[in-house]
Amino acid sequence: MAEPEFSIGIEEEYLLVDLDSLALSEAPEALMEACVADLGEQVSPEFLQCQIEIGTRPCPDIASAREDLKRLRATVARHARRHNLAPIAASCHPFADWKSQHHTDKDRYNDLRRDLAGVVQRLLICGMHVHVGLGDDQLRADLMRQASYFLPHLLALSTSSPFWQGQDTGLASYRISIFDNLPRTGLPPQFTNWQDFERSVQALVDLGVIEDASKIWWDLRPSARFPTLETRIMDVQPRLEDALMLAALNQCLLRMLWRLRRLNQRWRIYENFLISENRWRAQRYGITEGLIDFGAAAIQPFPQLVEELIGLLWEDAQALGCLPEVERTRMVVETGTSASRQRAVRRAAEDAGRDGDAQMRSVVSHLVEEFHDGL
Repeated sequence: MAEPEFSIGIEEEYLLVDLDSLALSEAPEALMEACVADLGEQVSPEFLQCQIEIGTRPCPDIASAREDLKRLRATVARHARRHNLAPIAASCHPFADWKSQHHTDKDRYNDLRRDLAGVVQRLLICGMHVHVGLGDDQLRADLMRQASYFLPHLLALSTSSPFWQGQDTGLASYRISIFDNLPRTGLPPQFTNWQDFERSVQALVDLGVIEDASKIWWDLRPSARFPTLETRIMDVQPRLEDALMLAALNQCLLRMLWRLRRLNQRWRIYENFLISENRWRAQRYGITEGLIDFGAAAIQPFPQLVEELIGLLWEDAQALGCLPEVERTRMVVETGTSASRQRAVRRAAEDAGRDGDAQMRSVVSHLVEEFHDGL
């Protein structure tokens, strides 16, 4: 069995904020034109006019992904600064009101607004998507079914959206709550082979419900455009290095499952009902309360889960040249995710006697700084 490429592609969505008010701001046409002139098809507008999306080239390894993602982030930040704007890479703006935002006037987004009605109007959220190149369709279907078990782990490590409209939601990832209102979202069904997946998609296409598989927004899906598996469950990361950590984990998880398959082994398949409970725990608590280990029939604290994950992926991280990125998960567990850091900034502003609006502006200022770190 030939080894797949396990190439990486990273897509990120950013929000644009005014550097004076730190409120959301629509992307000027000149900003988009300048970004496109430098980055070509690697940058595009998103559903809302205050958003911008980038995507790396297919990268053979994490070092190449770092170089390309750093270039994309730096270019967007440089052009935004000329308009007194800055990008932030958090999945929800801490105090913006979705009712004040306008969607981008493009056919694709006009169709979404018409088809999805009220639920799409609240889509003031940003995500991070990681593609891993596998090539073979049957392999994509087989590994998708097994990899679903690890989706809550990836969500927990990525959480960056605790605030919504100026309020602490009590959730580490409020973005998931918003996105789950759309159809064809959540955990992927447990198809046993590629043909079952194709038949199910074709049933909706034949009815005119969707044009193609790109209108399926599961947490993990076979890409309709590329020979990849695309993980979509993660919140976007303020820090570049945390984004690369998540990309490396995706790459190594799929290589580990491929390695088991080559040895005629596989990861145990659990019902979505059970995986959904861990998905909820990740959404609610991030990394602070642990996840259920169904084999051990116990809730395991995240430090233990991370050590087990690093051990599980060590061989693959070595082979793919991304062991430092995988081991960065230890630092995230020790210091917290973006959701934890945002809450800490707000508490510090509250302790300093600032009012609620000023507290939220402090959080956005912190997110602006984190985006620029390391660029």
